[in-house]
Amino acid sequence: MASYRTEIVATTNAGEAFAYLSRFDSAAEWDPGVVSATMLTPEPARLGSRFRLHARFAGRTTPLEYEIVEFDPDRRVVLRAENAFIRSTDTITFAAEGSGARVIYDALLEPKRASWLFEPILRRSFRRIGDRAADGLTRVLTSATST
Repeated sequence: MASYRTEIVATTNAGEAFAYLSRFDSAAEWDPGVVSATMLTPEPARLGSRFRLHARFAGRTTPLEYEIVEFDPDRRVVLRAENAFIRSTDTITFAAEGSGARVIYDALLEPKRASWLFEPILRRSFRRIGDRAADGLTRVLTSATST
């Protein structure tokens, strides 16, 4: 199992940050590993909303269909995706901090087959991918035009 956690102090308030990130197709704007992202269900984002992302990993582009499995407006959103090889769970929490918000992003990537073979490689790769995504997310959450 590979995990990644980052905390960002956003210049937007918790409600604005939540609205932006719960629309998970926004990942294409801040995560350089996401080639494309589309919302598959009607707006607004809510429990059960689905998003298809095409992500680059280990030189390949892989489609992942994420679903919002927990939705607590302005506080917490949990998205889950699964394919034949991995299960991904992204938990994003929001809290007011001054005039902005503290955003905590926890990502968990669980291989489904022969995990003991891929675990060390997966951890290293996921750390690099997470660092690049965190940089992009920090950029959009701390700019005046993030939402």
